[in-house]
Amino acid sequence: MRLVPTLLCTAALSAAVIVSPVAVADQQLAASMCDYVAANDRNRLRKVLSDYRLRLRNIYDGVVCNGEPLIRHAFRSNAPDVGEFIVRQLPGSQVADSGDIAWAESNGFADSPLLAALKDRAGQ
Repeated sequence: MRLVPTLLCTAALSAAVIVSPVAVADQQLAASMCDYVAANDRNRLRKVLSDYRLRLRNIYDGVVCNGEPLIRHAFRSNAPDVGEFIVRQLPGSQVADSGDIAWAESNGFADSPLLAALKDRAGQ
């Protein structure tokens, strides 16, 4: 009679232990990506994406740096090389719908080469 609750409890605890390291790894990966964007290090960003077999378009919405998406973080960090790499990896429709162009223009980045790349990718 006590076997079923014991098995259920053991299964729940095992699942909690297995799932927790993945969340920590994801946070560390996102933090590394944010650091590479801030350092304008396109090669290291490409390497981490390659090592983990990730496509930027698939994870872009889930990575936030200081409360901002990667593109806006690239603007604030003055990282045009990494920013252009990110823009090239995203679909044009996603770039157009993101609102990043209007955000960049309203925050004083009108003369940035990254803004030109955004507009080009969005078809504007």
